Amino acid sequence: MGLVGCTRCYSVSSRGTAHCPRCGSALQSRDRLSLQKVWAWWLVGLMCYIPANLYPMLETRTLVSVQSDTIVGGAVDLARHGNWGVAAIILVASVLIPVVKFVIVAGLALGVWLGPKVPEGQRHFWYEIVEYIGRWSMIDVFVVAILSSLVQLQALASITPGRASLFFALSVIFTMLAAKSFDSRLIWDTGQSDIASNRRTPAVDVKGDLSA
Repeated sequence: MGLVGCTRCYSVSSRGTAHCPRCGSALQSRDRLSLQKVWAWWLVGLMCYIPANLYPMLETRTLVSVQSDTIVGGAVDLARHGNWGVAAIILVASVLIPVVKFVIVAGLALGVWLGPKVPEGQRHFWYEIVEYIGRWSMIDVFVVAILSSLVQLQALASITPGRASLFFALSVIFTMLAAKSFDSRLIWDTGQSDIASNRRTPAVDVKGDLSA
């Protein structure tokens, strides 16, 4: 149609326009390095997510003991003490949501690379879900930061963030960058290419004759 859309303010301009007349950002029809950026951020985020689940997220020190809890271990301890709701929130925010984000982002990139297996509208819906839930992925880090600032009773008790908190925060940031680097317009390009190829491919009837 000879148009190009701005990925920042979603304004539509004629193709060939260098900068968006509304927000001033640079315009380009497609990001050719989109998939490379997605896979780079995705791999780094995955590498950070593994130690985030192996190292302790929270270290509690008292007069008589020192306790270190991982993400899953802390949720299990909360469930044992009857705090099932808090444990479920931690597991959903720190385990389920990151894993779902990894799967969806990889699925979107593979769909563009290998060809569409799912309708374009459904794939774009999953992309919007990843964009929406990305802002809630830092809940666990926020809880650790709040507890570390509030529970500081000198020698009696103290709570400090573990090494996993840094890896988890980096994993969330990298997965958000992976989702942000994905050019969602590529989803619809794969569907249009399939339609065009189907139109160019002649149909074969039962007699083996080619029909236009």
